[in-house]
Amino acid sequence: MKKFNVGVIGATGMVGQRFLLLLENHPWFNVVCLAASSSSAGKKYKDALRRWHMSAPLPEKYADMVVMDADADKEKIAAMADFCFCAVNMNKEDIKALEYAYAKLECPIVSNNSAHRFTPDVPMVIPEINADHIRIIESQRKRLGTKRGFIAVKSNCSLQSYVPLLHPLKKFGIKSAAVTTYQAISGAGKTFETMPEIIDNIIPYIGGEEEKSEKEPLKIWGSIQDDEIVPATTPAITAQCLRVPVSDGHTAAVFVNFENKPTKEEILSAWAEFSGEPQALKLPSAPAQFIHYFEEDNRPQAKLDRMTENGMAICAGRLREDNVFDYKFVGLSHNTLRGAAGGAVLLAELLAKKGYFD
Repeated sequence: MKKFNVGVIGATGMVGQRFLLLLENHPWFNVVCLAASSSSAGKKYKDALRRWHMSAPLPEKYADMVVMDADADKEKIAAMADFCFCAVNMNKEDIKALEYAYAKLECPIVSNNSAHRFTPDVPMVIPEINADHIRIIESQRKRLGTKRGFIAVKSNCSLQSYVPLLHPLKKFGIKSAAVTTYQAISGAGKTFETMPEIIDNIIPYIGGEEEKSEKEPLKIWGSIQDDEIVPATTPAITAQCLRVPVSDGHTAAVFVNFENKPTKEEILSAWAEFSGEPQALKLPSAPAQFIHYFEEDNRPQAKLDRMTENGMAICAGRLREDNVFDYKFVGLSHNTLRGAAGGAVLLAELLAKKGYFD
């Protein structure tokens, strides 16, 4: 695989920082430019940072790179990079415009942002589940009038803790699912130092999160028709999303009803045997085993299990029959690895392997 030159737009934020750690020694991707808001532009990266949020130290290779202006310098950035990751903190319409501008400059964008998740010809991809949706990029390029440029996005971080566990069970006919997610503070770009109100507390509201949690799975399970991805109409999903005092790792309590109720052994077998394109292609960031099931009654736990397979696996536990639904279980994913930067890097690896950056 050839090496690709990469830009990181939104490099000073928490997800941007995670991107830089993941890309530090990446075998395919070489970071050549860092971009952020005009207030950070022109500064060395180490000086532009308000705070380095990661537990691992800031890699020396980035410390003295001069931060570029994500908007004003976009022509320069597009000329330097084969593609860019984007994780900016702006309003949705401004993000849409910025990502379109890069795509039209023939610089593909792999986005962590939500702005384009429901644009009909923008693929929203969990690589193990709907890798085939990247085919819609050809339709998007026709609409944009580009040869190389496009936008591809990853789904919301909360989905990773339950959609990958529901997906292998679709063959049993999922009628409905109820999900409560217990979401880490890093999902809000916070640490315990910057979010003291979460200590000894649970906040029962995360703006926009429940709508995303209920609707995004249907696009992921949708189908390409003509020049757009048409969302699935089933199963019905209802969600509640709570912010909890955990640094990293989103946990989900999941309840599910089936058309054809499987046995517990059939569910466990479906999880154990499931793999997708990343595993078949042996992508660098792909977990060897996508879903890990824990037999212990008190697992998975965010603190103990979020780093399973470098934070890129999905963990499950406590599968049992229910007296209202057919089954209930617990899921766990690392929200800034599988759920954010890691998921975007894995998507970029899929796109690279399939030739979309050539």
